[in-house]
Amino acid sequence: MLALDVPFLQWGIVPTIGGVVSKRLKWTKIVLASAAMAALCAATGFAQTASTDEGKRKVRSRVAPTYPELAKRMSVTGKVKIEVIIAPDGHVKSTRAIGGHPLLVQSCTDAVKEWKFFPAPEETTQVVEFDFTGTSN
Repeated sequence: MLALDVPFLQWGIVPTIGGVVSKRLKWTKIVLASAAMAALCAATGFAQTASTDEGKRKVRSRVAPTYPELAKRMSVTGKVKIEVIIAPDGHVKSTRAIGGHPLLVQSCTDAVKEWKFFPAPEETTQVVEFDFTGTSN
């Protein structure tokens, strides 16, 4: 017999010898189990991580991308994201476009290759985002 065949199981009510156990008890168990799991995950180091501005390299000098003439005439706007690998001495080692209109990507890639970052102990990777609006950038 399936739970769908027994009406009170569909509603989350479980019969007992002395009466009926309500949904409140079921939810209390779920909440307690969730809290225990959260405490266990926090204790063992399985917490979510988020990148913050603290981990990003500071830019020493930057070159602004030009708004390509064809993109202007076609009124192409939007964001372009470029992944940049930065050498320990601060120069851009490599770039990779990870999003954006193809007419805008090359201009951004060329510009970010000219950027200089402050030195750091090791090579780092970060994403640079450019926003093209209908006006000149």
